[in-house]
Parts: sequence; C-alpha cells; structure tokens
Amino acid sequence: MENITVQPSDNHLNQLVYQAVTHEQPILLKTAQGNAVLVAEKDWNAIQETLYLQSIPNLVSSIQEGGKTALEDCVDETTVRNILNG
Repeated sequence: MENITVQPSDNHLNQLVYQAVTHEQPILLKTAQGNAVLVAEKDWNAIQETLYLQSIPNLVSSIQEGGKTALEDCVDETTVRNILNG
C-alpha cells in the first residue's frame, strides 16, 4: 500500500481524511478513471483482520459451537492461564 502524508495545505484531502476518521464511514472518491474508497486506518485494519479470520477453515463454526457449550462444561480460566504461562 502506498503511504502518503497529507499536508495541512492539502485542505480538501485533509478534510476528507478527518471525516473518514472521525465519522468512521468510508468515503467513495469518484473519478473518470475509476473509483476509490477512503477509509480510516483502524477500519482498514479491522477489515483485513476479518478477512484473515474468515479465511481460516471452520473457525466460524468452531466459535458458534463453542458458544453453545454450557459454562459448567468449559475449562476454568485459571487452568487456561496456568497452561499459557507454562
């Protein structure tokens, strides 16, 4: 991805970036050559993470199945922490 620093003198672009970041809404930029979408970096990162997680086979069904497990059938949090901390 190209990295461009927006200068305060680029007033219109600066306003669009501000709007995308503060309103957390993508902005469609239309041109005769084609369109582009301006999104806040945190939104872009969230999109990338979602796409990555959805690419893992059976992850969604595993989470859904885990959500159906009764709490008393789950492993105790202390046990999990002990395993993770070795």
